[in-house]
Parts: sequence; C-alpha cells; structure tokens
Amino acid sequence: MSESIERIKCLIIGSGPAGYTAAIYAARADLKPVLYTGMEPGGQLTTTTEVDNFPGYPEGIDGPTMMVQLQQQAERFGTEVRIGMVTAVEFSEKVGGIHKVTVDNAKQIEAETVIISTGATAKYLGLPSEQKLRGGGVSACAVCDGFFYKGQEVAIVGAGDTAAEEATYLANLCSKVTMLVRKDYMRASKAMQHRVNNTKNLEVLYNTEVDEVLGDQVVEGLRMVNNQTGEKSEIKITGLFIAIGHKPNTDIFKGQLEMDETGYIITKGKSTKTNMPGVFASGDVQDNEYRQAVTAAGTGCMAALDAERYLATLETED
Repeated sequence: MSESIERIKCLIIGSGPAGYTAAIYAARADLKPVLYTGMEPGGQLTTTTEVDNFPGYPEGIDGPTMMVQLQQQAERFGTEVRIGMVTAVEFSEKVGGIHKVTVDNAKQIEAETVIISTGATAKYLGLPSEQKLRGGGVSACAVCDGFFYKGQEVAIVGAGDTAAEEATYLANLCSKVTMLVRKDYMRASKAMQHRVNNTKNLEVLYNTEVDEVLGDQVVEGLRMVNNQTGEKSEIKITGLFIAIGHKPNTDIFKGQLEMDETGYIITKGKSTKTNMPGVFASGDVQDNEYRQAVTAAGTGCMAALDAERYLATLETED
C-alpha cells in the first residue's frame, strides 16, 4: 500500500466490446480514461473463433483479432489500457463524490466516474472433454455460432427459457437438434415448452446428461448417460451448445450496487446509470437478455456519454 493514490477522471473496468467502446467515446470526449483489462483481456469474444454478425466485417473476423483492433482504436484516442484486476471498490453515495478502487490488492485509485464492463461468464458443464473442444464445436452461444452448423446435427444442454429458445433457433438451421434435460421436466415457460414440442426436428431427452464429448480436434459425437438407469448411449453430432446460464462478474460490487437475483447490475431506465452517482454499467454485466457483442458495444457508448454528461453537470454546479 506504499504507492501514492492516483486520481483519474474516468475509470473503465473490463475490456470486452463494452469496455473498449466506452473507452473510445470517453477518450474522444477528453475524459482521459484508464481501462483495466481484468483477468480475461478482450472478454468472452477472445474465446470465439469466428465473429460473423458484427457490422462492418463482410468477411467476418476472429474474436481475438477484433478485440486487438478495438484496443488499438481506444488507444489511438488516448485511452491508457492497463493489465490488472480490480479487487475492491468503495463507491461514494454523494453526487460528485470520489470512488475508491483497489487494483491487484495493492494499487489505490480515486475515480470521479467508473464504468463497469466486467461482463458475464457462460457456465459450462466442467467436463475435460468439453473444455478441450471449446471453439472446436462446443459453444455457449447458439445465436453467435449456430450458423456454422447449418444442415448438420447438433445437441444442446439446458432446460430453461434460454435453452428452449436457442434449441428452436438451432432447429431452423440444423437438420436435427437433440436437447438434453437433466431432470424429468423443463424449467422453461409453458409457451417455450410448446414451441420446443412442436418443432419436428427437435428431440428432447429427459433425465439425460453429457457423459463425454467425443472427438479429438473437433466435436464428432456425444456420449450421454441416463441419470435414472445409468444407461449410456452415443449420437453423432458436429456441435454441442451449452445453455445452462451465465454468471455476471459482479461479486466485488455486491452490497453497493443494486442487482437482480442472479447478480446482474440494475440500470435506470434506458440509461447505464446505477444507483450510485457517477457509476455506470455497460455490456453483459447489465444485460441478461441479448448478450451480443454489438449490443454490448452500444451500451459502452451510452455509458461514456452518461459519464461525460454527469461530469459536465458537476462543472456547471461548481
């Protein structure tokens, strides 16, 4: 704790599309933003091989390259990008108050505004075979990656509304979708269950879990186990989609920022404002609905504009 306390105008926590877009706008507004990348520089997109649905890339682009380019664009306008993890925060409840932030359990920062873009982490099953084939046919986003499996046979794991929605989305693209539900019923709403049951090329297997994802370099099949009988069976697939939920990366903000029951930060109206003045949230950390790179980038822009207007209001009051 011997380092002197650094004072900055705009601190951005997180480095996905939301964080970098916030940085681009904040830098162009002369807020001199400092961005801390967190443990996963570039965010979830760095685990994505092809990004085909972000506007402006007619040939598509791979996730890591896109994040490097976003970082370069942010730095071009004066953003200072630092490798580091915010480990503690102490937000001020006063308008115009100073927010205290600790980085890597050591460095102390005082910030006039804070933009939180820490994202959400997709939950996986945790099987070694699943982790090995992430990016090789195992995906946690049907909307992002479903197109690559057009006309092929795939499987999806999950039982909630998101799983049901993604299963029917995949059924429009793929020749067959096998849906694995761990219990003997689905948690999804009745409307979503009807949609699943009325989709001809979608088969639901209840009391069924993944035993192993088969394949060396890419997904070639799935070994399943019935958790009631212990019976194992195999199917041939080229893609496995995991839809068992996301965990927003908000643990360090608990007790200070308003969140929903899952931990997503609640923002006011159509803004990125949190319940703390001068603290804004953008990207998947406050979006449990869309979770797309382009929507994250949009809210990053909004957060920077909200921060700029907040600071301008303080200056007029002085």
